[in-house]
Order: sequence, then structure tokens, then C-alpha cells
Amino acid sequence: QVQLVESGGGLVQVGGSLRLSCAASGRTFSRYRMGWFRQAPGKEREFVAAISGNGFNTANADSVKGRFTISRDNAKNTVYLQMNSLKPEDTAVYYCAAGYSDGRYPYWGQGTQVTVSS
Repeated sequence: QVQLVESGGGLVQVGGSLRLSCAASGRTFSRYRMGWFRQAPGKEREFVAAISGNGFNTANADSVKGRFTISRDNAKNTVYLQMNSLKPEDTAVYYCAAGYSDGRYPYWGQGTQVTVSS
């Protein structure tokens, strides 16, 4: 079982930056592929970025490539999402999730709100 707690969300102006953090419980954090997802009002939840357990491999949605960077610190049981050049369409609740290389994410955090004002 993994428990996840996100932090770092807030209100930011267009073009600004935020760094989200997701702290995980447990001693097996490095075994999990970690992902960030987001859900905007009235829309389905969508994939944002993912990182392998050892941190060597990452993936990003086309909509955030070149602007968002996912990273992790296994010594701190934490995964990060650095978000730069934020746009109004990035406004959403952001969730982190722990899962496996087959794409399953059984464990989810409670989410953190990101609002980008124009």
C-alpha cells in the first residue's frame, strides 16, 4: 500500500511557474513508476507526465512538452512536477499516482488545485 500527498498548487499568472510535490509513504517507493495526471472542470482526467522507478525514463504529454519536467528523489520518497510557462489551459486539479510499467496506477493522491489566471 502506498499513500500519496500532493502539495505546491496555487494561483499563478500566465507565464509563471509552480513546482508540485508528491510525498509517498512506505519503503518501496523506488519500485513504482510515478505519474502526474490532471482534471479540468467538465473534462476527463488526462495524463501529464510519468517517470520510471529509477528516474532514468520519463514521458510527457504533448501539451506540456518543453514546459513541464517530472523528477523524483527516491531518498525522500518524493516526485516533483516543475511547471513553467503556464497557460490558462493548464488550470486543473493535479494528481500524482503510483503504479507499474504496464500503465496501471492503483494508488492516487487527493489532488492539488492549480489555477492559471490571464
